Amino acid sequence: MTEVLVYVDHVGGAVRKPTLELLTLARRIGDPVAVHLGPGGAAAAKTLAEYGAVKVLTHEAAEFADYLVVPKVDALQAAYDAVSPAAVLVPSSAEGKEIAARLAVRIGSGIITDAVDLENSDDGPVATQSVFAAAFTTKSRVSRGTPVITVKPNSATPETAPAAGAVDELAVTFSEAATGTKVTARNPRESSGRPELTEAAIVVSGGRGVSGADNFSLIEALADSLGAAVGASRAAVDAGWYPHTNQVGQTGKQVSPQLYIAAGISGAIQHRAGMQTAKTIVAINKDEEAPIFELVDYGVVGDLFDVVPALTEEVKTRKG
Repeated sequence: MTEVLVYVDHVGGAVRKPTLELLTLARRIGDPVAVHLGPGGAAAAKTLAEYGAVKVLTHEAAEFADYLVVPKVDALQAAYDAVSPAAVLVPSSAEGKEIAARLAVRIGSGIITDAVDLENSDDGPVATQSVFAAAFTTKSRVSRGTPVITVKPNSATPETAPAAGAVDELAVTFSEAATGTKVTARNPRESSGRPELTEAAIVVSGGRGVSGADNFSLIEALADSLGAAVGASRAAVDAGWYPHTNQVGQTGKQVSPQLYIAAGISGAIQHRAGMQTAKTIVAINKDEEAPIFELVDYGVVGDLFDVVPALTEEVKTRKG
């Protein structure tokens, strides 16, 4: 069977969930070969093997932390040259998409971004995308070179499939451009104790109907009862009620959780573009004509100040 390169997204060696999803998808089109750059590759190999990596290529150079993007592209290109894969899969983060784009240019291949599903065909991997502000679903494949594909988080449920996971040191020669942009400082993001927005299985978002920053405590309480991340519409962010880092939408973050709850959000196309691929969508809005109700699985017509606290208490009661 052909091999598929999977770029490993990790924090200090701890493998993040989107990578496990990529390994699951990679098994549909070939044998996954994981590329782990930076510290902790040997330790991470056990987890990567558990989810199907037949081989783990590692390199622990300081350049991956000290400089931006290019050293990782150099390493991924070295892995590509060593493996000659059927496809290269990368998590669809801001950094991941830049790495994928640079790699595609170097190897003269096509790129598909923000895929939400993958399948195999006689002509190579076929990616499903949600396009034009999530108004259409398309199936695409790369017609030139080796497909480089970025995949949205929560596009697949990670499934274990134990494999050999043999660890090999990857030989990497860094280009002159690798040290062009140096990281001079890092400021750790304050932890809220909630899941990362783009990776969360459940997201609870508030919009204009929340009517103020203080009232976002209602959204946070519901999110915490569900173990969810908190999102916000552009209107709420622009009003200064919630941080921009939590904005869901075309100009914010795109999420694809198992469950998305929209409270006080009208459902403008800008917001829908960022959450329409959620598996189950629930909306709470007192305006029964709100556009959000056009795409929901479950809609509650009511005042969020009554519905959200009642829902939070019900969740807490059922969880005991």
